[in-house]
Amino acid sequence: MDPKDEQILGLLQKNARLSFSELGREVGLSTNATAARVRRLESDGIILGYTVITGQDAPGPRGGLEVFIDVRLDATTDNDTFMANIGPIEQIVEAVHMTGPYDYLVRAYVPDTGALDILLRTLKKTCGAAQTQTRVALRPR
Repeated sequence: MDPKDEQILGLLQKNARLSFSELGREVGLSTNATAARVRRLESDGIILGYTVITGQDAPGPRGGLEVFIDVRLDATTDNDTFMANIGPIEQIVEAVHMTGPYDYLVRAYVPDTGALDILLRTLKKTCGAAQTQTRVALRPR
């Protein structure tokens, strides 16, 4: 997988109904090149399928999984920097500074475990998290 494939996956995770031409415009490829990449991602087992999540199946206001992520910051990241770094991440709906072994409790909604993996990698790679611990809500209140 290269950055174009990752970009295509990200767009499809947000909206799996995008046409090949719409995807191509977003990633800077022709319709045919985009279709070939999506088909390869499917045949390689990267894209396993497409699904519909209905409002009644969704645990939260954004659907998918509601997750709670304990975050311990690395030694070079301060609280203001962490909060600024997570600001643009739309899946995160709340971040609370905590006492105890972790610095923050982050609440987020992700469509699936693949998106959760991307979120956790982002927290570590670009937001200053040294360690995370994740809990998934099994059902809403």
